[in-house]
Amino acid sequence: PDQQLTQPRSAPPPHPLPLLQLTMQFSKAILLALVALLALVGLSEAAPRASASHILVKSENEANEIKARVEAGEDFAELARQHSTCPSSRKGGALGEFGPGQMVKEFNDVVFSDEVGVVHGPVKTQFGYHLILITSRDD
Repeated sequence: PDQQLTQPRSAPPPHPLPLLQLTMQFSKAILLALVALLALVGLSEAAPRASASHILVKSENEANEIKARVEAGEDFAELARQHSTCPSSRKGGALGEFGPGQMVKEFNDVVFSDEVGVVHGPVKTQFGYHLILITSRDD
């Protein structure tokens, strides 16, 4: 009898229902996170990508004059180096690859809807007037 008083009593085993509920909630949270991650990956792969070059100038008149020179056969990249106020001018106006919504709306609308390989503009944005050459786009 003395031994029973000195030995700690073992706790009864936990009821399995709360543990099962916790496990199910955890599993559901993991499943929802995986679904969200897969949706993000799927969206990024499905989104169109484009690349473009541009020449940014202060006035519409200047943009039209430069566009006439491009249409007469002068090199777009060289004219961008000479006239564009954008830092991309160092790369001949090349902006690299981007997705929808990464550029200001007016620029985005042209790049993702107009003809590839053609100089578009002048396109007015908050930055000035752009001549835009869409160099590639996967729709």
